[in-house]
Amino acid sequence: MSAAPPQTPVAPKAPDPAVRTAGKEGRPPRDPAAPASNFLRAVIAEDKRNGKYGGQVVTRFPPEPNGYLHYGHAKSIILNFGLAAENDGRCHLRFDDTNPIKEDVEFEDSIADSVRWLGFDWGPHRHHASDYYDQLYAFAEWFIEQGLAYVDSQSADQLRASRGTLTQPGTASPYRARSPEASLALFRRMRGGEFPDGAHILRLKIDMASPNVNMRDPGIYRIRHASHHRTGDNWCIYPLYDYTHCISDALERITHSICTLEFQDHRPLYDWVIEKLADGGKLLRPLPQQYEFARLNLTYVVLSKRRLIELVAGGHVDGWDDPRMPTLVGARRRGFTPEGFRLFAERIGVSKADSWIDMSVLEDCMRDDLNARAPRRIAVLDPVKLVIDNYPEGASKECFAPNHPQRPELGKRAVPFSRELWIERDDFQEHPQKGYFRLSPGAEVRLRYAFIVKCTGADKDAAGNVTAIHCTYDADTRSGTPGADARKVKGNIHWLSAAHAVPAEVRLYDRLFAAPFPGLRNPWGTRGDDAPVEAVVSPGHATVVAGDDDADPAEPVERNYLDDLNPASKRVITAFVEPLLAAAAREDRIQFERHGYFVADLADHAPGKPVFNRAVTLKDSWAKP
Repeated sequence: MSAAPPQTPVAPKAPDPAVRTAGKEGRPPRDPAAPASNFLRAVIAEDKRNGKYGGQVVTRFPPEPNGYLHYGHAKSIILNFGLAAENDGRCHLRFDDTNPIKEDVEFEDSIADSVRWLGFDWGPHRHHASDYYDQLYAFAEWFIEQGLAYVDSQSADQLRASRGTLTQPGTASPYRARSPEASLALFRRMRGGEFPDGAHILRLKIDMASPNVNMRDPGIYRIRHASHHRTGDNWCIYPLYDYTHCISDALERITHSICTLEFQDHRPLYDWVIEKLADGGKLLRPLPQQYEFARLNLTYVVLSKRRLIELVAGGHVDGWDDPRMPTLVGARRRGFTPEGFRLFAERIGVSKADSWIDMSVLEDCMRDDLNARAPRRIAVLDPVKLVIDNYPEGASKECFAPNHPQRPELGKRAVPFSRELWIERDDFQEHPQKGYFRLSPGAEVRLRYAFIVKCTGADKDAAGNVTAIHCTYDADTRSGTPGADARKVKGNIHWLSAAHAVPAEVRLYDRLFAAPFPGLRNPWGTRGDDAPVEAVVSPGHATVVAGDDDADPAEPVERNYLDDLNPASKRVITAFVEPLLAAAAREDRIQFERHGYFVADLADHAPGKPVFNRAVTLKDSWAKP
């Protein structure tokens, strides 16, 4: 099979303004709630129409268990599991555990939990690349016996120098002519542990002059004396990704092998390996077909694993599950929902063209989902006392508020009312600015779900700070009574009974970075992880591991991305919440009226110690003017 020429990296496009507003030159606005296109649905529909794979659809999600999943992985999970579900197929969860130095069972468990949290299940199809180590080794011996692979004994520097560039062919290794018998003997000695790391590497014999550097005798086995978290010390040679991935797909009878665009130039190698094995009677046909889609490029975040590690190790965040981190464990703790992620994946669609998605699109999806499902509750985040001077001391009554204004079937809840209330400090101005319709001396407002009150003055401390606001109430204006309609006022504020409100820790989270492209890299130029192949490949191996998107040391930046950290990304306050929230369970999601959507913290919330995290504000505070 001839090798396809490598594709020139394409820079991601700018965030599409049509996602949120009408485009220029009369282009009609795109409905942000409408699903975007997904070219893979058309591919699968055509395959089913033609009877390819007997009408079956089998996909897989193949992460390397060397870290925590992030937002980009959510897109891939939803795509692979979603396409399988839409077509009555199945999706496998397969761990690409071929690098024992970086991998750990802790990461496997976290990945599996995240996939389940997103709403998917793999049934009996939880696999590992290490499940196939014996077959992979046997196939490697077969390649050697057929004269299609050889053991190369060059040093790492020599291997690197001989690979060539995108414009110059590679140079054949002096060991390329090594006989199959000699290579097989050496390979078995490698397997037996006779050589140190780096002494030899097994390479396929393809074409050192190929314009696609991935076809220039890629390495498929390396020596690595390291204990594996599943196989222990049974192996001291490990297969490399490009070799392992395609064979694992074929052994599992995957039909559609879906990966991101950076693997487009690896497809000829994918096909070459499994075609040779099928021709030799080692694999069954029909063989899997690889398809590539554009990865998620999201503003205001970094998804590079190297940078995420730096954020954690440098103490810039509070761990991998910090709600500001773009990890799925962080998203869950922040209060983002699986349904919101699925809505996001549907709205941005699947294409082969790289583009930037604005963070506001993801946040809008979370708002839309939470708006539909989150019950309403009252919280006062910056409290100041409001005293109703003409209300009886020690008396209280119940007011009734809807649990969800768009879902009357959820009923109403009782909210206690008393003489002293907590209100938001910014709901009072002693000298109101024009257009201010909340409390000020002589002004009237409605206390939501309760009465109309009129401000009569305020108490201040020696520094001039307001310590309490005084008012009188009109007993005939209680909400839900005929008197409520007799008088209208413009202002409407929320409140809590001071005697009944529950103190709570509230964490106000916002975007971790203040700039859309942290480090001010040129978003219209080449991204680091789309760098020319020779800038990122390791000697003897022309690939980056799937999910290991940290190959960005050559990325052009204008300054350190850490300079763009948002100093206001986390603010912890003590607030008051309504009594019902004292019984909230961890991960209960609610809307704090007038404030936003919050969640009872997965780690720290407890009875008697409520802790709520802000997931997203009610409106996009980052919207451009």
